[in-house]
Amino acid sequence: MHKSRGQSRRHGRRSHRHNPWFRQHGSNERNNTRVQQSPQGSSHSDDEAPSTSSSTAGSSSVPDLPGYYFDPEKKRYFRLLPGHNNCNPLTKESIRQKEMESKRLQLLEEEDKQGKKTARLGFNASSLLQKSKLGFLNVTSYCRLAHELRVSCMQRKKVQIQSSDPSALASDRFNLILADTNSDRLFTVNDVKVGGSKYGIINLRGLKTPTLRVHMHENLYFTNRKVNAVSWASLNHLDSHILLCLMGIAETPGCATLLPASLFVSSHPAGDRPGMLCSFRIPGAWSCAWSLNIQANNCFSTGLSRRVLVTSVVTGHRQSFGTSSDVLAQQFAVMAPLLFNGCRSGEIFAIDLRCRNQGKGWKATRLLHDSAVTSVQILQEEQCLMASDMAGTIKLWDLRTTKCIRQYEGHVNEYAHLPLHVHEEEGIVVAVGQDCYTRIWSLHDAQLLRTIPSPHPTSKADIPSVAFSSRLGGFRGAPGLLMAIRQDLYCFSYS
Repeated sequence: MHKSRGQSRRHGRRSHRHNPWFRQHGSNERNNTRVQQSPQGSSHSDDEAPSTSSSTAGSSSVPDLPGYYFDPEKKRYFRLLPGHNNCNPLTKESIRQKEMESKRLQLLEEEDKQGKKTARLGFNASSLLQKSKLGFLNVTSYCRLAHELRVSCMQRKKVQIQSSDPSALASDRFNLILADTNSDRLFTVNDVKVGGSKYGIINLRGLKTPTLRVHMHENLYFTNRKVNAVSWASLNHLDSHILLCLMGIAETPGCATLLPASLFVSSHPAGDRPGMLCSFRIPGAWSCAWSLNIQANNCFSTGLSRRVLVTSVVTGHRQSFGTSSDVLAQQFAVMAPLLFNGCRSGEIFAIDLRCRNQGKGWKATRLLHDSAVTSVQILQEEQCLMASDMAGTIKLWDLRTTKCIRQYEGHVNEYAHLPLHVHEEEGIVVAVGQDCYTRIWSLHDAQLLRTIPSPHPTSKADIPSVAFSSRLGGFRGAPGLLMAIRQDLYCFSYS
């Protein structure tokens, strides 16, 4: 009798050892005992063990179970389910989305509570003024630091948009906004609910506190074409036209189109509106840029798959330059006869516009990123260039030495074609990441000055589009940031 009992107990222990669940459960109990006895050893094991979720990383007393997620609020484990056959599964993606939303709401609450923030330690208005009076700061440094301080204190306010079609404002979603040179107009591309895109111009001259009210001028004659790239064009006068690169639909090929900005002014009678100036059949354009260089007067460029086209609007003459990769970003220099291009391969090169053929010598400068380049911006003196890529890297390059002199940390991008905004007068750099956060850096030393969460829940389909200016609404306007997301427009103005 006693012998059979001992055999059953030994058999039970052997079965527990062979059962993977009991083996895992027993090891977890031993780990917990070890954690309670030696807190130093627990921190060492947490560094080495892979974490199932980010929420468990902060709790050293909770072991990780493969295929399970520990909820710190409910203090229990939940099974991670595959997402293809469950109506409401608990997956790593849903957990990550929940954590990101919680962080966003927390940052929004902090922004609403804190009236004034400081981007640099021990830096405020009184200390800045005192250093200026004592002669420790010159005029340039004082103005730059004053801009940084005011950027840190910008408050979010919703802008009221007036339109002749209020129902469209409630349904159409902002896809892109682009301010003109004087920042008194905002070109918008809106995604229409039934499909396609609609274009408009917002007059910013009414953008004055405390009532932020603007008017949207729409043009219903040009719709249903998705926009790949857009740029303001100065043909008759400064920013007289809008250059659009449109995708093809069905049998209709893609094209580059110049639209007169006067088409969007509602005061013109319908019969007196000028027609479309010109349209060029350029299929598959990834990027475009308008030239203000005298050696390429009235010309624009388009970046295609393995090719760059420079087209004269007046004569229709084209120059073609073959490349080894798709051209995703472009900008003309103003003083030097150069066109800078950023490619999917990570290469940045300049085309010498004085070369009239595809022979040797038309590549003037060559830089290299580790990922696809999404934006290139030439600084005013044309001695430096700033570029961003799909790995989230933002670099400032010295064009004379072709070396990176500064890198801006914190930008988030994995695969999206996101723009970069450089404002030398205020000394800031602005970029919206794929995580829907708008980040502002100091151009001078790459210090991260501000991280602005999105007013709406983060989504890869709802990445905000922004425009910054020192004179929003024209010459007498105040500096600030405009943010368009979904159907809403927000203004972050200097207070």
